[in-house]
Amino acid sequence: MNKNIQSAIFAGGCFWCTEAVFQDLKGVISVLPGYTGGNMDNPTYERVSGGNTGHAEAIKIDFDQDIISFDDLLSVFFNTHDPTTLNRQGNDVGTQYRSAIFYTNEEQKIKAENIIKELNDNKAYDKPVVTEVKKFEKFFEAEDYHKNYYKNNKEAGYCQIIIAPKLEKLQKRFNNLIK
Repeated sequence: MNKNIQSAIFAGGCFWCTEAVFQDLKGVISVLPGYTGGNMDNPTYERVSGGNTGHAEAIKIDFDQDIISFDDLLSVFFNTHDPTTLNRQGNDVGTQYRSAIFYTNEEQKIKAENIIKELNDNKAYDKPVVTEVKKFEKFFEAEDYHKNYYKNNKEAGYCQIIIAPKLEKLQKRFNNLIK
């Protein structure tokens, strides 16, 4: 793998939403939905949805750090979900919808911890950030029907009500990062 290519693993609620947010950023090579952070090998959507595997719905982003920085990805992450709600994003409730950063190296860990401290110190939100920062161990790809969910189902109700507004917010706030 090219030394400029890195991976970032984020959990911020439903992976359909987070996948859609990061897919069209400059420098992002791929975004895969999946499961991580739990204690079960080869989890399925049905098992993770039950909330008993310890896994979060997450995305694995491969990105070219010469084009987009990990700091930029963190900024997008913290501005496109609510990092102050424990084990929930909107109507999605359970540990599988927690806010988490699974760092792949020490630099990512430090940057993630620093931005959380900065957000809390500056009272960027009405409540403290509860985003978990945890060492990345293993990522399990989601089933094929979850991949490119928004792109393949733009007209679906969930996509129109939940994902489309996130993408509008992304365009307004981060237009300079969009392909």
